[in-house]
Amino acid sequence: MAISPNLIESYGEAVAFLDARIGHGVNPGLERVTAALQIMTNPQDSYPTIHVAGTNGKTTTVRMIDGILTAAGSRTGTYVSPHLHAIEYRYTVGGRHLDEAEFTQAVADVAPFIEHYETEADTSLTYFETTVAIAYQAFAAAGVDAAVVEVGLGGRWDATNVVNAAVSVITGIAMDHMEYLGDSISAIAGEKAAIVKEDGLLITGPLPAAAEGPITAQVANTGSKWLRSGADFQLTQVEKAIGGWQCTVEGLFGTYEDLYLPLHGRHQVDHLATAIVSAESFFDQALDQELLTLATASMSSPGRLEVAGRRPLVLVDGAHNAQGLGGLAATLAAEFPETRRLLVVGFRGQREVAELLEPLNGMFDEVIVTAADDQLAIPTADVAAGVRQAFGDEVSIEEVTPVAQAVTEALHVSAEEDMVVVTGSLYVVSDARDRLLGSESAE
Repeated sequence: MAISPNLIESYGEAVAFLDARIGHGVNPGLERVTAALQIMTNPQDSYPTIHVAGTNGKTTTVRMIDGILTAAGSRTGTYVSPHLHAIEYRYTVGGRHLDEAEFTQAVADVAPFIEHYETEADTSLTYFETTVAIAYQAFAAAGVDAAVVEVGLGGRWDATNVVNAAVSVITGIAMDHMEYLGDSISAIAGEKAAIVKEDGLLITGPLPAAAEGPITAQVANTGSKWLRSGADFQLTQVEKAIGGWQCTVEGLFGTYEDLYLPLHGRHQVDHLATAIVSAESFFDQALDQELLTLATASMSSPGRLEVAGRRPLVLVDGAHNAQGLGGLAATLAAEFPETRRLLVVGFRGQREVAELLEPLNGMFDEVIVTAADDQLAIPTADVAAGVRQAFGDEVSIEEVTPVAQAVTEALHVSAEEDMVVVTGSLYVVSDARDRLLGSESAE
């Protein structure tokens, strides 16, 4: 079979190759990416994969697992979505993200195969499917020992779900993307549990009771093993620490004491426990306490309850669903001082803004509504109406775009002892991090 070369020679051409597929939107199904990868001789089968699904915490958990595996000496590849700042930040190899030249080469490697498939099948891969194919080929070319891959949406029909994972992970389940996954916890759980294949191994973080039935059925139907938070592994000590949390994790093969996690949010230690057990299961043995302690202490999660400024204190958090915003509210109440607070917020997609913001009611004195340069961004007037419904008439509301200007305005009207919180869409958070951190905003 002759494959004609697609001469992608520059970063701009690589980005354009992907951007040409943006208009194909969300198109659930595995047939397109499966066929394209078959032409590429199924690179995803050349290394073991840890596959991470869940409503929230996927990216953070992927980063944690990667940090643990890397500390243990494994050469890893990771794929997360969506990206902050630039498309190449979806991919890491050997503990660092691809640079522009490496990303360009990764796209150049797969472009002829993808275009051949699209011509023969008279169809096109979506943007997301293309990013996944790039990941799987890049990891094969780099000779990774393991890939840690984040599910994009749901699980069953997600393009990443062409792998037969060594370890499958569900970080947690809550209501989100109901237009694609179903309007109940049970339905959503069934979609996410579909990443578990025959004779698989599933690890789950804390789950609502309504999720257990569909997961139990998938585990039974596939003859898989299920390791649950609170039953097969658990946190036995959790204490607030400066800039994060101190915890002890009882894993499968050992107890790991006095781990310092420099992340805000109590839920992050649940993700850490899940990550530790995922790594234990992958290696099928206990982890080295000293190496794990060092790995945990160096973990980061850009754009997730991240301090991006000090005077005033600025917190950026891509909380875009009810569970995420509830976590933000709990973190503000438990970990940050009561002071004058200003909220910068913008959402995308199909969101009931007032319902989402209800947990934050009473926590902010002023709100600046904004929107990223994103075709799915909710208009600022609609977000402002939701803010008014959630917070009442006492709160001052202003509409400012673009995001960088909204952040600038928030800093301008805040005193050094105040707090600014930027939340909502990850696109908003990305733009805010660019404004606040500049060249340091790279993940």
